[in-house]
Amino acid sequence: MHRRKFIQNASLATAGISILNFPVFGKNAPSNKVTVAVMGVNSRGSYLAKCYSQLPNVEVAYICDVEEKAIANGLDALKDAPRKPTVVKDIRELVTKKDFDALVIAAPDHWHTPAAILGVTHDKHVYVEKPCGQNPYEGELLVQAMGKYNKLIQMGNQRRSFPTLMQAAKDIRDGIIGNPYMGKAWYANNRKSIGIGKKIPVPSTLDFELWQGPAPRKDFQDNLVHYNWHWFWHWGTGEACNNGTHEVDCCRWFLGVDFPTKVTSSGGRYAFKDDWQTPDTQVASFEFGADKLITWEGRSCNIYPGEGAGRGFIIYGDKGTLVNDGSGDYKIFDYANKLVKEIKADVKADPTNPVSSTGNLDFYHFNNFIKAVRGEEKINSPVSEGHKSVLLCHLANIAQRTGETLYCDAGNGHVTNSKAAIKLWRREYEKGWEPKV
Repeated sequence: MHRRKFIQNASLATAGISILNFPVFGKNAPSNKVTVAVMGVNSRGSYLAKCYSQLPNVEVAYICDVEEKAIANGLDALKDAPRKPTVVKDIRELVTKKDFDALVIAAPDHWHTPAAILGVTHDKHVYVEKPCGQNPYEGELLVQAMGKYNKLIQMGNQRRSFPTLMQAAKDIRDGIIGNPYMGKAWYANNRKSIGIGKKIPVPSTLDFELWQGPAPRKDFQDNLVHYNWHWFWHWGTGEACNNGTHEVDCCRWFLGVDFPTKVTSSGGRYAFKDDWQTPDTQVASFEFGADKLITWEGRSCNIYPGEGAGRGFIIYGDKGTLVNDGSGDYKIFDYANKLVKEIKADVKADPTNPVSSTGNLDFYHFNNFIKAVRGEEKINSPVSEGHKSVLLCHLANIAQRTGETLYCDAGNGHVTNSKAAIKLWRREYEKGWEPKV
């Protein structure tokens, strides 16, 4: 495999990110320019803004955020871009602008679906980070919206665009390990305690009303913004959707399965006693009929690697095994555990990096979205596919919260046996903020 050349980008050096020295993609005529707006630019979003601005003939015209420090981060990420972006704090105002083509969403989870729907209903294509919704119902709304408005909605499960993993998926389809029947995924990190939050006045730098948006109102507390909302059920979706989505998605992709028939989960908040509500330790399983299985193990607060890596997945078949280390690398072993193929990517996965654990390999996914907006190729992860993988992680959380084994309809993933689980299929919304397709 030929190795690509790299250039270091000083503005992203502190995040440990280097930028691929891509050749020019597509046509560079001014009429073919793609103009984007980025919502949520504190961390991952500022990285997205920087990356999109570096793709040929792509311009970031707007950034959208509700907190002054985040806005400063977004502006700094684009300080070397030819166009200085306009700041619009309210997404409802931003989507009415006529001079951009696509909305990139990296806001908190509870904003993913409402913002994406606002985008497509105002004639914008949408790139939305995982998990694309705060609950299963929202993923279904996005699938409906993509069909109704005939706009692209690509989810940020970027491994779908890694050339090496696309080849690995083909290897599996071509039978290199025989019949693939089990996928094992894992993730480990060394997250610290978030403590016990205090209810304090909302900082003057934050518009907390807009930050909450579609979520029913709660008081502000000092351990919520910026990142810790992930661990509160009211806004976030826990580690399963935050990071499990990626490798669970790969397992589903490689096994060729859609919706589960049975889901279980065990675990809890074990490492610390604090405000963190979602599991920091979780083992989930997903059965697909009588002959396919996916498992996921998440350890948010113990970084000891599994299978030699902090994250990754394994596909087991009746004639061999495929092993991934969380990046674009993979190895294939035959039934006697003899190595028969090894492919190396240019980036090693870093599960502790909150900006991008797979570094500049993400560019393949961003570029695929832009080329799809131009009509040059199809998106690699339409939300109709991304939703299926996120749903698995939502179902793991629902099984965890109810303490029940979930039995599901193989046609759509809906729970058939638990009233408590069915109640968690969707959420309540702040009056006037309900997402509508």
